[in-house]
Amino acid sequence: MLKPQSTASRELVSLDGLWNFDLVRNVPKDDQEWAASLSPKTQVPVPASYNDIFLDPEIRNHVGWARYQRQVRIPQGWTGRRYFVRCDAATHRGKVFINEKETIDHSGGYTPFDVEVTQLVKAGEDFRLTIAVSNELTNETIPPGKIQTLSDGRKKQTYLHDFFNYSGLARSVWLYSLPLQYISDATITTDVDWEHSAGLIKYDLDFVTSPDAQFRANVTVEDEDGVQVAEATGKTGEMRVPAVKLWQPGNAYLYQVTATLRRVTDDSLLDTYSIACGVRTVEVKGPQFLINNAPFYFTGFGKHEDTPIRGKGHDPAYMVHDFELIKWLGANSFRTSHYPYAEEVLDYADRQGIVVIDETAAVGLNLGIASGLFGMKAPNSFGLDTFNDTTREAHEQGVRELIARDKNHPCVVMWSIANEPASHEDGAREYFTPIVELTRKLDSRPVCFANFGLATSEKDQITDMFDVLCLNRYYGWYESCGDLVLAELELEKDLRGWQDKYGKPMIVTEYGADTIAGLHSAGVTPWSEEFQATLLDLYHRVFDRVEAVVGEQVWSFSDFQTSQAVFRVDGNRKGIFTRDRRPKSAAQVLRRRWLLEGKGILEYKSMAEE
Repeated sequence: MLKPQSTASRELVSLDGLWNFDLVRNVPKDDQEWAASLSPKTQVPVPASYNDIFLDPEIRNHVGWARYQRQVRIPQGWTGRRYFVRCDAATHRGKVFINEKETIDHSGGYTPFDVEVTQLVKAGEDFRLTIAVSNELTNETIPPGKIQTLSDGRKKQTYLHDFFNYSGLARSVWLYSLPLQYISDATITTDVDWEHSAGLIKYDLDFVTSPDAQFRANVTVEDEDGVQVAEATGKTGEMRVPAVKLWQPGNAYLYQVTATLRRVTDDSLLDTYSIACGVRTVEVKGPQFLINNAPFYFTGFGKHEDTPIRGKGHDPAYMVHDFELIKWLGANSFRTSHYPYAEEVLDYADRQGIVVIDETAAVGLNLGIASGLFGMKAPNSFGLDTFNDTTREAHEQGVRELIARDKNHPCVVMWSIANEPASHEDGAREYFTPIVELTRKLDSRPVCFANFGLATSEKDQITDMFDVLCLNRYYGWYESCGDLVLAELELEKDLRGWQDKYGKPMIVTEYGADTIAGLHSAGVTPWSEEFQATLLDLYHRVFDRVEAVVGEQVWSFSDFQTSQAVFRVDGNRKGIFTRDRRPKSAAQVLRRRWLLEGKGILEYKSMAEE
């Protein structure tokens, strides 16, 4: 699943901008109705979630399908080539129509999909592109949910994740071309020969070629100055980079790996594709998490793709500013809670040296959370009528697409396959075993999941299958709210229980408290800025006393929007920054610990400098 790029053999056209738009109130009966012409009177930007752009509550709370439409012209120069439409994301299900023909029906709202249109439209011609997007969630989708029909006939979507169910084309749409014979996939892995200070870059290429094609593949490596430092030939191979400069947290170095496909008879170029490559190693050893053989301590956040107006729409200005705030605090990492982020975010993390825990969209596989909140008894989360084999198949597809997209990013050091599932319930092990096995088959990085607080070390049934313990904990907030003495005792007892049982590295991937910016109190007052800061200090004291804790990721980076509820004040307010990225008092707590005191910051040097 190679990201489209412009090279000597490939061309790329952005389809971002204003598209005609409407809500689908009655599901069309055939392709002609799906792709019927839309009026330009209502238009919506791409990329963006559509929910918050308009003032009409019917649009914001719409449940079901919406249609996007625009005219597209295939460039005249693409004659004799193959060309495709690519959606970087359609949340949560997307159908693509070329004129009046459906070409794909893709489920999974945070990973890309492609449609070839070569046989449907000639070069130089234009066509009507319609993309229908559905936000409906059921017990068999990832993430899961439930749809209710209200007394007035409207549909209401309920879901088990605590962030707003934004929908639409939140990421870019592209038109791109490929030669008839091309590189269809490339897998890059790295290692280090420590004795000789050399980097090892292993590659595996896949091709689409004609049966009688005679071609050769060549792969080169260039450093950041454009100097070639290694070369190999063949579909698979290993290249040696002497005096390698490692990709380090906070000190990124990227080599450019370029694969080239040439015709044997006349040495003419068939295709070429480049990948930014960071040479680094990742290993879990006892209670330590090692990057380049050095113990690494995670400092950072859980985050969301969430901004005013755009919702989950990718915004490069917000992205760059968020990374500036991350560096201002001295943080070195984040988790893509609770879904794969736009690939541009990972590209930027590669360049900035920010470490990423990459998570699937499997959030909400726990019927007990919402039921417990309202004092109800929940059914078992895993069963024929709840999360079943069909749910698991959708989950596995999400894992496949996540790894296929993100496998070459050096910033990604671990796969998180779920957030707060009911790992303490019967059926959890049967559900998760094949998913863990699939993840390990597809990639060698460590595997984790984010553990829910009630799935204690005594009750959890699946943690032994994972490499790193990621724990979400809210003592002093959801449990023993405001009692900071008891919170400190309970937190340390909890963490030591996991440490004693498993001896594996532990990251507290969520901790914090809802905080209203501007609310101040000299006493212990939940929701105040002082309370949030005091609570973080409490957690940090405990982390420093528990040897197996190798990371702390606050929940959350910034405030974000949620579904409407009496316990949410215009969304979730656990952010260290407001939704428009203004720091709360707790930001100084983190900046002092992470930047000024240097928690989690290591002074790295390349082996060539040592």
